[in-house]
Amino acid sequence: MNRNEKTIKVQNLELILKNTFLNNKVILNIREKIGSILCLAFALTLFNCGSTTTATTQNTTATTTTTTVEAKDTDISDNLDLEAVASVFGESKDLEDFEKRLNNPETKISNLDLNEDGKVDYLRVLSSDKGDEKVITIQSVLAKDKFQDVATIDVKKENTNVQVIGNSSIYGPNYYIYPVYGVNPLIMDWFWGPYYSPWISPFYWGFYPPYFRPWGPFSPYAYHNNIIIHVNTKNVYHHTNFDHHHGNVDNNHNRNDHFSNGAKKTFQQRNPGNYNKHSLDLNRGGTFTRSNFGGGFHGGGGFRR
Repeated sequence: MNRNEKTIKVQNLELILKNTFLNNKVILNIREKIGSILCLAFALTLFNCGSTTTATTQNTTATTTTTTVEAKDTDISDNLDLEAVASVFGESKDLEDFEKRLNNPETKISNLDLNEDGKVDYLRVLSSDKGDEKVITIQSVLAKDKFQDVATIDVKKENTNVQVIGNSSIYGPNYYIYPVYGVNPLIMDWFWGPYYSPWISPFYWGFYPPYFRPWGPFSPYAYHNNIIIHVNTKNVYHHTNFDHHHGNVDNNHNRNDHFSNGAKKTFQQRNPGNYNKHSLDLNRGGTFTRSNFGGGFHGGGGFRR
């Protein structure tokens, strides 16, 4: 091998080494860039995971809150608001007019369907005269010769005092509402005026007044959304467990046909742990608005919001 050939081989070797060095440098640069991209992608993944977890937690919290607020339990006592009954009573001119207002298909004051025939029961009104005290009984007409007391209204001439008492099987024992009317009711003048006479409803199962057109009952929630507009807000409705009249409101009109055979559960059997509808409404989370119960309890419970 001559000197020129050796020189050429040395130059070729240097060229190969140089190219190898450059290629390795490129590879290192590529690796560095790939590493940087992977680190950035990893960081973004962690950030997105954290955001997803936060969003999931927030959504879960919102769902839980909604479920907690929603009221689910209902009772047959929810289907006739005695504040509405007291309000309608104060707007009636006499007991015949009162019975008509209770059964008006336009206002739908009642939502009771005790016999579960898919139609709201007709409510008949009967009165007993005790001199300066009048006792008015409201009964559901269930079938032929079958009636169920729903509520009693006790009226005293002194101070035109009115007491509404829910039937114990429907509302629990000692469920009293004392309405204080913003304007003295016309019916008070009729009770102690020259035209008063005891009212015994002439209507019964299968024989109803022409204006009565039975309607299907609503859910209790829909019923209370309807009934709230028919309660006179100029009145105050005091709720209590005590009989302020200290009288015996029993009369010869009393009927308990719906619960007498024990087949139907009474209020306390339906709602264990609740004394009456007052305590049921309190346990549901009653609101404090126009009604008073020991300082402002609203009797609508979980329905009026």
